Amino acid sequence: MHSILAVDDSISMRQMVSFTLKNAGYEVVEAVDGEDAFEKARQRSFDLVLTDQNMPRLDGIGLTKRLREHPSFKTTPILILTTESSDQMKQAGRAAGATGWLVKPFDPAKLIEVIKKVVR
Repeated sequence: MHSILAVDDSISMRQMVSFTLKNAGYEVVEAVDGEDAFEKARQRSFDLVLTDQNMPRLDGIGLTKRLREHPSFKTTPILILTTESSDQMKQAGRAAGATGWLVKPFDPAKLIEVIKKVVR
């Protein structure tokens, strides 16, 4: 079973993402912000990281940069799921090493479709 680290400071968004992923057969570990996610990522590896952008302590792009510096996460797909949709933000995400950029509100079927494409 593939494991996904789902990072969002919004409880309702984490629950929605978690519910969607678990229903599709994924194991989900939740984190409340980038710092929490990085701590969890240091303890084990994940098949995918799905993170929000705007969070306290450490945002999605900051988390992506930190994970990319970690040997276990050099090639792990990292998707940023956010309300931010500007090209500038998307470019910053790509520059940080994000695999993809999804805009909220998300369509559960599309989210699963994207994850299936990037998780091997």
